[in-house]
Amino acid sequence: MTYLAIDFGGGSGRVVAGTITTEGGRKQLHMQLVHRFQNRQVRLGDHVYWDFPALFEDMKAGLRKAAQMGLKVAGIAVDTWGVDFGLIDRQGNLVGNPVCYRDARTQGMADHFFSHTDRTDHYAVNGTQVMEINTLFQLLSMKRAQSPQLQIADRLLFTPDLFSFFLTGEANTEYTIASTSEMLNATTRTWDWPLIDRIGLPRHLFCPIVMPGTVRGQLRADIAEETGLGRVDVIAVGSHDTASAVAAVPAKADECPVAFISSGTWSLLGVELDAPILTEEARRAQFTNEGGIGGKITFLQNITGLWFLQRLMAEWADEGDEQQYEPLLAAAERAEIQTVIPVDAPEFQNPKSMQQAIRGYCERQALNVPQTKADLTRVVLQSLAAKYAEATQALNAMLPEPIKKLHIIGGGSQNKLLNRLTQQALGIPVEAGPVEATAIGNILTQALAKGEVADIHEMRSIAIV
Repeated sequence: MTYLAIDFGGGSGRVVAGTITTEGGRKQLHMQLVHRFQNRQVRLGDHVYWDFPALFEDMKAGLRKAAQMGLKVAGIAVDTWGVDFGLIDRQGNLVGNPVCYRDARTQGMADHFFSHTDRTDHYAVNGTQVMEINTLFQLLSMKRAQSPQLQIADRLLFTPDLFSFFLTGEANTEYTIASTSEMLNATTRTWDWPLIDRIGLPRHLFCPIVMPGTVRGQLRADIAEETGLGRVDVIAVGSHDTASAVAAVPAKADECPVAFISSGTWSLLGVELDAPILTEEARRAQFTNEGGIGGKITFLQNITGLWFLQRLMAEWADEGDEQQYEPLLAAAERAEIQTVIPVDAPEFQNPKSMQQAIRGYCERQALNVPQTKADLTRVVLQSLAAKYAEATQALNAMLPEPIKKLHIIGGGSQNKLLNRLTQQALGIPVEAGPVEATAIGNILTQALAKGEVADIHEMRSIAIV
């Protein structure tokens, strides 16, 4: 059986095919890229949107390619970034393009919410790291603006749920993506209805929750015919990309807890646990309890990641001085600047110029100012490593014993300089890879739903070819 993982990132999307074979008594996963396409944020009027109709059409193009390749597809699953959502009306129509989490509409919403909500009590239920991009604050901003979309909306669907809805016609919400909203009870793993009622949102917006490893529905007849795939099952996986990535951490059975950094635009640093940690200590350390595969909790901290370097590279390209990663990282390796900046400071969230933001901060704080591109790159990477060390120290204080090994997965695991700086900062072994962790976790969770693998432990034992 072949499974199609549809993996949407902040800059691109792709359709990846995966098939499990058994050779010499050992299961192996074979993967191939079927289709890749661009994803971009679009500023229109006062807001920044995702171009959902274009992304849906690009996804269907990937499904058509899979059929033309003759793949016998047994399952399809979608994963995306967290927190963002779309609204549909009672006739199943999209009310408007989903707004991007980097939009400015949520500024000040967290302070407004906590002016009449106790932070400790709130965290004891939701266990979510407070970030103004969270779904809770996006919805509060819409209520405060008296958005007419909320008046006509029948269902709220998180981004992967929205794709799945228009593939199947079934409106449901996958557990791991719901856990990014700050509106889920972390213990019961159901909607926090008292919170939803208190902020004045209608209950009908919130769909039934389905767990990873279950079938969400089948391709609609029209899409089955259009793509040539037939009535294939659409499967719930860790539709928050972090959950799928963590499911692919190649941890040994004796690694408990499994510790990871899912490294990309964001760095998600944490451990896999059986139950949430909802203490005041966890809240103050800014850790979040998100859903995982196999009934697990991914207890982690959201850290701004290679967003810095992505922005710098884009700025240099716009200036006509495009850089290649390998030579740039080699130059950064030789750079001697020791400056460290706080990577999660507000001025670095979405500045007009990342170069100017970094240099301006250093000047104001009387730090050595990075002059060259290599200096800027070195400052970013060693600042990320320092933040990882700080987060790990806080994490260890909440665990029975400190973590002994760290897995770096995702695209950022290819950054050897960052990996080395991280290992130096943490003082424990760091293992890099797999790069394609999200697609791997997506595919193997589909195989779990179909009975080809037994559990998360077998998923992690499967060799990647």
